[in-house]
Amino acid sequence: MSSFQDNLNEKVIPMILKFVNSKGVIALKDGLMCTLPLTMVGSIFLLLAQLPYQPLNDWLSITLGAGWTDPLWKAFGATFNIIALMGTMGMAYTYTKNEGHEPLPAGIIACVVFVLTIRTSVTTKGGETIGDVIPMAWTGGKGMIAAIVIGLIVGVVYSWFMKKNIIIKMPQGVPQGVSNAFAALIPSVAIILGATVVYAIFNWGLQTTSVEWIYKVIQTPLQGMSDSMGGIIVIGFAMPFLWWFGVHGSTIVGGIVGGLLSSNALDNAAIVASGKELTIANGAHIVTSQFTDNFLTFTGCGITIGLVLSMLLAGRSAQSKTLGKLAFVPALFNINEPVLFGFPIVMNPFMFLPFVGVPTITAISTYLAIKVGFLHPFTGVSLPWTTPPIISGFILQGWKGALWQILIMAMATAIYFPFFKKQESINLKAEQEANQ
Repeated sequence: MSSFQDNLNEKVIPMILKFVNSKGVIALKDGLMCTLPLTMVGSIFLLLAQLPYQPLNDWLSITLGAGWTDPLWKAFGATFNIIALMGTMGMAYTYTKNEGHEPLPAGIIACVVFVLTIRTSVTTKGGETIGDVIPMAWTGGKGMIAAIVIGLIVGVVYSWFMKKNIIIKMPQGVPQGVSNAFAALIPSVAIILGATVVYAIFNWGLQTTSVEWIYKVIQTPLQGMSDSMGGIIVIGFAMPFLWWFGVHGSTIVGGIVGGLLSSNALDNAAIVASGKELTIANGAHIVTSQFTDNFLTFTGCGITIGLVLSMLLAGRSAQSKTLGKLAFVPALFNINEPVLFGFPIVMNPFMFLPFVGVPTITAISTYLAIKVGFLHPFTGVSLPWTTPPIISGFILQGWKGALWQILIMAMATAIYFPFFKKQESINLKAEQEANQ
């Protein structure tokens, strides 16, 4: 165990940290954060349009009319269906800002490039082509991976022009806003010209667009991998595994698969908005951002509420009694750093198996619960990450979701308990020796 741990600390962990701290990954993670207000606000309107209590929905339809949800669906579409467009802007903006340049022009250029590389027409069921439109199917979940590619490329290229001073420089005394506008001209021309060439190649050579090609060749297979039993097992195992070594596993794994899980959630939301029943048969995804946030990592990575409850129920040492009380309230809001570093779990060999095993078992069982129909696929409603368990389960899945979270917490407590008892005996012995 010691040599394995040393190899991880000396070779694997530094490589992971180098990747996570790279400019592109930081821009990806922070850039997509700009879409968080859209998903949160859009989720409110989606939840109101699809209330989890059907008799109330029926009463509102009778009272307010059959179309009472139309404004709610409009607000939902105006937020969820531009996630990719805003994401590409956010990533280009963040990358350029981190390079020390004026970021707003890069963000605007990224939006232009994204629009340039998608079709600006739609074909009706009757075969009629309507031009001068932006298909919102591609500015939402289907365009997420393309948005990442475009946002990062624009940020890198724009920053390169700025770094090499390939810009139009204005004399001193010219207002800063004017100087920034002229400085952006040369990189804007180069980037948009390049995007035009790419559009022409895909349009004439492949009879498609780069966004549609990326969705078909890259995004769809990646979403399929993430939305599988194997995918959720890897996610459920990797986050606590990295955390055990003191590395922020949630950030690392989230930065890698976050875009895919968000795309899965947006696809589910699109099914709901289309009026179809949200079922696996209709193309609904099982593994979404709601799956990981509210059922795989609730109360903190490793579902450490099981350890906290063990301390409260059977803690005899002063450390366990004090830490159990201090960690309980943060755990209710999905914060578990007091347990990770205070118990500790990090680098503690007694805690490795339950810390990694509990979320892995939870990932498998929750996946199967949705697969067999006990729980339904997630609708796309997103909740603040601090939403307490049971409440989040009820909002997302009704009473079955709340019950499922209770069962997970009971399972976590049962698994953590024997390992806690072993550590507790060591702590108690050390306190007794110290007192003597």
